[in-house]
Amino acid sequence: METVEAVWRLESARIVAALTRVVHDVGLAEELAQDALVTALERWPADGVPDNPGAWLMTVAKRRAVDHIRRSQARDRAYAETAARPGDDTADGDERDDVLRLMFVTCHPVLPATARVALTLKLVGGLTTGEIARAYLVTEQTIARRISSAKRTLAAAGVAFALPDGPELAERLDAVLEVIYLIFNEGYTATAGDDLVRADLCRQALRLGRLLAVLAPGESEVHGLVALMEIQASREAARTAPDGTPIPLHEQNRGRWDRLLIQRGFAAMLRARDAGGAPGPYLLQGAIAACHAQARTAEETDWARIASLYATLETLRPTPVVRLNRAVAVGAADGPAAGLALTDALLDNPRLRDYHLLPAVRGDLLARLGRHAAARTELRRAATLTRNRAEAAYLRGRADGLPAEDQDRTPSGGTVRERAAEFLTRHDASTRRSYAQTLDRLRRALGDDTPMTTLTADAITRACVTAWGEAAPATWNRHRATIRSFAAWAGVPGLAAGLERRADTRTVAGPLPTETVAALCADGAHPLRERALWLLLHESGATVTAALGLDVQDLDLDDRSAPGKGVTWRSGTARLLPALIGGRARGPLFLADRRPGPARTPAAAADLCPETGRRRLSYERAEYLCKRATGATLRRFSPGSAARRR
Repeated sequence: METVEAVWRLESARIVAALTRVVHDVGLAEELAQDALVTALERWPADGVPDNPGAWLMTVAKRRAVDHIRRSQARDRAYAETAARPGDDTADGDERDDVLRLMFVTCHPVLPATARVALTLKLVGGLTTGEIARAYLVTEQTIARRISSAKRTLAAAGVAFALPDGPELAERLDAVLEVIYLIFNEGYTATAGDDLVRADLCRQALRLGRLLAVLAPGESEVHGLVALMEIQASREAARTAPDGTPIPLHEQNRGRWDRLLIQRGFAAMLRARDAGGAPGPYLLQGAIAACHAQARTAEETDWARIASLYATLETLRPTPVVRLNRAVAVGAADGPAAGLALTDALLDNPRLRDYHLLPAVRGDLLARLGRHAAARTELRRAATLTRNRAEAAYLRGRADGLPAEDQDRTPSGGTVRERAAEFLTRHDASTRRSYAQTLDRLRRALGDDTPMTTLTADAITRACVTAWGEAAPATWNRHRATIRSFAAWAGVPGLAAGLERRADTRTVAGPLPTETVAALCADGAHPLRERALWLLLHESGATVTAALGLDVQDLDLDDRSAPGKGVTWRSGTARLLPALIGGRARGPLFLADRRPGPARTPAAAADLCPETGRRRLSYERAEYLCKRATGATLRRFSPGSAARRR
C-alpha cells in the first residue's frame, strides 16, 4: 500500500494530464486514472511491484481511456490516434508540457480563485482533500465541494487542453504560482503525518516552478518564486535531527545547507531583477530567504531588513499569516515585547483560530520574555493543534523544557481540560454531546493545560467571538448557554459576563403539514433511517435531541413507546422501526453511515453500537441530511419542537 501511494503521489499528475489530452475532460481523466490506481492496489500485492510502476499505471490508465472511447463510439478519431501509438505509453513525448497544460486548465478564469487552487492541488499536486483543507485553513467538506464544482464547470465550459499565451498567460499566472508554492509548503512543513518534510512534494513543486520559468522567462514573479523555493529547499538536510526532530532555523548547522541550491536561488533572483517591474509577493519572499542564506551565522542575520521586507509584503498581501511572520521578524529585530504586541493583535482573527503557529510563535516570544508558565501553555496548545507528529513532539519538548514557576505548581482548581471533562460526566448522553461541541472548541482556543484560576472573562469572550462571531443568533446563544452553565458549575459565573445574548429576529417557520411529512416518509428514494427519524419526530412531537438520544434497549415496540424517555409514536413509525433496528438488541437507535476512525471514536461508550461498531448519528449530520433532502429543518417535522421555537 505504501508503495502504491508513493508512486501515485509522484505519477498522478502526469497520468491525469496525459489522459486529459486524450479524453478532453479533467473529471473523466481523473476517474480513469483512479481506475488504474485501483487495479494496482489489487494486483501489485499479489504480482509484485513492476519494474517501472509509473509506466505501468500510465499503460493501464490509457487502456481505460481507449475502452471508454470505444464504448462511447463518439471519439473514433481519438481512439484511432491513441490505439495507433502504443509505444507512447512510456515515451516522454509531450508529457513534459502536459502537466503544465493541466495546470493552466485547472487555473482557468471560468473557475473561482479558490476552486482553481483546490483543483490544481488535487490533480497536479496529488494532495488529499484533507491536506488542501489544512493548507487553506478550511474544512474538508468545503474543499470537496470546490473540487467537485470546478470539474463540472470545466466540463460545461469546454475548456481546451492547451497552453495560454499573451494576456491570458499573465491572467492565469497568479493562481498557478500560488498552487506551486502551496505544494512546496506542504512538502516543506507537512501538515500531517510522522515526518516534518515531504521531499517528494518539494521536488515536484521545484520541477514545476523551473518549467514555468522556461515557459514565462519575462515574468519576475515566476523567478522570485523559484528563488524562494530553491533557497528554502537548500535547508532540507539541516532542518531535522536524525530522529526526525525539527531544528529551528537559528539552531541549524548552516554548513549542511545545500550551496548549489542557494546559488540557483541567487541566480533566479538575478533573472527576476532582469525581468524588471515592481517587486511582487514572491520576489519579496525570495529576498527574505536570500537574507537568511547570506548570513554565515544566525547572529549575523539582518533581521531589520527582513522586518522591513515583511512590512512591504504586508502592504501587498495583508493576510494574517504574513502579519504573523512579520511579528516573528519584528520580535527578532526589536525584541520579543514588540513581536508579542503584533502577535496579540491576531488573537481575534477567525482564520487563525486553529492555526498552530500562532500559539507556537506566542509561546516562543513569551518564553523569551521570561513568562514561562504562559509560554508553556501556548506551546502545548500549539502541539494539540498541529497534525504533524514530529512537530507536536518538538513543541511538547520545548514546553516541558521551560523552567517551572510558582503558578506551575499550584494546580488548585484544575485545568480547563480536567474541569470540562468532569462537567461533561455529570450530564446524560444527549446533553453531553451538545455541551462537548462547545467545550472542545473552547479548550482548543484556551489551551487544555490552562489553569481554571487564570481564566478571565475577556479571554472567554475573545475565544467565543473568534469561534462563533459570525454564527447565527441561535447558534451563538446555544454556545453561550453552555459556557454559562459550565462557568456556574465551576464556581466562576463571572467568566461568562462578556457574552451577551443575541436577539433572533428571523421568522421561524411552523411545522410541516401532515400530508407533506407523509409524502416524504413514503418516498422510498429517501433512506430508511431518515424516514424513520422524520416520522418519529412527527408522530411523537419529541425534540430532535431526545429522538437521536434513543437507544434500541429503550424501546417497547409493542407499546409503541420508550419508557422513561417520554417518547411515544404511532403506526407509521411502528412499521419502520423493526427494519431500522435489524435484529440489534443494544446501542443507539439511529446510527452513522460508517464506522468511526481511531481519532473519531466517541468518548462515551453509549454512543458506539457494540454490534455494528458505528457511532450514534449526530445532530449536525442528521440536520444536514434533512435539509439536503427536504429543504426543511428537523424541528419542522416535530410539531412540539416547532411550536416551542415559535
